[in-house]
Amino acid sequence: MAWQGWSAPWLWVSGCGLLLLVLVLLVSPRSCRARRTLRGLFMARSKRLLFRIGYSLYTRTWLGYLFYRQQLRRARNRYPKGHSRTQPRLFNGVKVLPIPVLSDNYSYLIIDTQARLAVAVDPSDPQAVQASIEKEGVNLVAILCTHKHWDHSGGNRDLSRRHQDCRVYGSPQDGIPYLTHPLCHQDVVSVGRLQIRALATPGHTQGHLVYLLDGEPYKGPSCLFSGDLLFLSGCGRTFEGTAETMLSSLDTVLGLGDDTLLWPGHEYAEENLGFAGVVEPENLARERKMQWVQRQRMERKSTCPSTLGEERSYNPFLRTHCLVLQEALGPGPGPTGDDDYSRAQLLEKLRQLKDLHKSK
Repeated sequence: MAWQGWSAPWLWVSGCGLLLLVLVLLVSPRSCRARRTLRGLFMARSKRLLFRIGYSLYTRTWLGYLFYRQQLRRARNRYPKGHSRTQPRLFNGVKVLPIPVLSDNYSYLIIDTQARLAVAVDPSDPQAVQASIEKEGVNLVAILCTHKHWDHSGGNRDLSRRHQDCRVYGSPQDGIPYLTHPLCHQDVVSVGRLQIRALATPGHTQGHLVYLLDGEPYKGPSCLFSGDLLFLSGCGRTFEGTAETMLSSLDTVLGLGDDTLLWPGHEYAEENLGFAGVVEPENLARERKMQWVQRQRMERKSTCPSTLGEERSYNPFLRTHCLVLQEALGPGPGPTGDDDYSRAQLLEKLRQLKDLHKSK
């Protein structure tokens, strides 16, 4: 029986095509080379198929929840005080508090300090988030979920049950657990003096949202809570979309101001800047940032937030319009190598290179 969302005709046609390819290769005069080619193709196809099966189980069944619970237990044992030391940012009556959860995730509390009201972003560990709520002495009234993956949504149930007036916001396209208030692109959530706009950024998941806290009411910088769309010097994987989809989503945040603070969903800074140095080794902005990040991580200090202005200067996934990046990636995609990469092709190439870099 085909998995949900996979059509039986697709499986039938793919299977016949693969069988035909096997027969052609095996009867080829260059049988040794053919077998090596077959093995490479089969392994690549098997990896993709196994990933699709695993991803479907993680996102569509309770096996994903059980895996998340195992991650949660391990992280609590390994990092009883969190994986990183974080510092809150206090503006004029607004506080942003990063909460380190799991092995490298961040949840956030956005607090109206005058009204003592709080909004939680991606509360994957309800225990850690609840401890911060109690320490701050605030009332949790809303959860903003960027997407459905358990490492971002796993705490929705416990927190919404504990705080009965708490609303759970997110995209209706994403199957977010315990969602009560669906959001669309450009919808605004108001909590006290907090004005938070949802922006649709599909690609990592079909219904991925980022949240932009408007800085105007408190006369400070706006804050972007980017989930798994954008990290310091990196971007999320495209699990449910195309390179074009992800590029459009990245362009959505590129349209925001340079002073916008970036609060990502993971602590990936050192790894991401290392890869950025491979593709742009002479980027001085990246080098300066890497030195700062390494000092931070030596003391297990958090590296967030950065600013979108900074990210434009060293994040290769936001620099697909730059000629220097195209030149660094070598010959274009055409048969002669003379064609230029489209920005979407460049984004896909960067992702492939980063996967290779990570596997070394």
